[in-house]
Amino acid sequence: MEKTTHFDYIIIGAGAAGLMLANAMVNDDFFSKKSILLLDKDAKTSNDRTWCFWEKGEGQFDSIVSKTWNHIYFGSKNFSKDYAIAPYQYKMVQGIDFYKTYFETLKDSQNVIYRQQEVLNVKEKGSKILVKTTNANYSASKVFNSIFDYKMATHQKKYPVLQQHFLGWTIKTEKPVFNPDQATYMDFSVQQKGNTRFMYILPFSENEALVEYTLFSEKRLSKEEYEDALANYLQKKLKCGSYEITEIEKGSIPMTAYSFNEHHTENLRYIGTAGGWAKPSTGYTFMSTSKKIPVLISFLKTGKPLNELSFKNRFWFYDLLFLDVLAKRNGQGHQIFESLFKKCPPQLIFKFLDEQTSLFEDLKFISACPTTLFLKALFNRLI
Repeated sequence: MEKTTHFDYIIIGAGAAGLMLANAMVNDDFFSKKSILLLDKDAKTSNDRTWCFWEKGEGQFDSIVSKTWNHIYFGSKNFSKDYAIAPYQYKMVQGIDFYKTYFETLKDSQNVIYRQQEVLNVKEKGSKILVKTTNANYSASKVFNSIFDYKMATHQKKYPVLQQHFLGWTIKTEKPVFNPDQATYMDFSVQQKGNTRFMYILPFSENEALVEYTLFSEKRLSKEEYEDALANYLQKKLKCGSYEITEIEKGSIPMTAYSFNEHHTENLRYIGTAGGWAKPSTGYTFMSTSKKIPVLISFLKTGKPLNELSFKNRFWFYDLLFLDVLAKRNGQGHQIFESLFKKCPPQLIFKFLDEQTSLFEDLKFISACPTTLFLKALFNRLI
């Protein structure tokens, strides 16, 4: 029988959620005598993703923010506008900078061990959680798992499950094309084809930018469909001429108000995307995760069962109605965002999506949405 090594905590996945949680434990005296194992199948030495978020003033990630924008652009066939977003800034963190910084912090810790191993299965046995990897067997009193599978949410029908899926090219152009201080937040001028489809642009200079083709829909496209849409947009809309693709980024983020609660147990908790930490209505996960980690840390200190922690609030219900509309009328998604940006300043939109608005501001935001669509969704939920 293979030997099983025991830890107080095991964190599965060294992405944003796993590293933020490990870092929070290292910086809290409560966990100074606890043994912590961090597992991931990847070495985390490549720039495999970027995270973006809006924020007022200085923030905890400023040391690794690689680019900021003070303006955003919203576009559609019927309406377009450039916005100054002060006091907010739109900020970007590259995956490689995040991994390097957080692993450097953990490297000096005496009670955290990182092992590059693929997790094969996780099982509960009595008061312990057993974790089997390609290399070893482990057990822990508490396990935090960030491995996500769409089957975790799609097995049920009560809550719609959409995807925010995308393909992005970082390109270099021969001629100046971009405004380095203005990110394209959403450009719905592309063909919708029965879905919610838009372009998203993060310019790094006049000649370099990340350009992403993004959809909010149930199913992904073929590789060729993403590539054709990007190439068509670059030539016909941006008229950028010749360009070189230097990096490629692709992904899929779940958009669902499903709570994931049934997957948690007293000693096992799913975190990050696997725990439903992606903002259901937008897919933004990075800052959502950073706000939930301190709550989780405080909860851990109480010694209560992990499945008793709940993050649900009134914004969850707003997100649910939005996804109900988007699931049933996916081709009309652009109308919702067009109505919002016509009637609301981006500062209110950001504040609402940050879940920091008052009830009065909630009503102001909601009244800017197409009323009929949301009243139908509300009626269907109530009955």
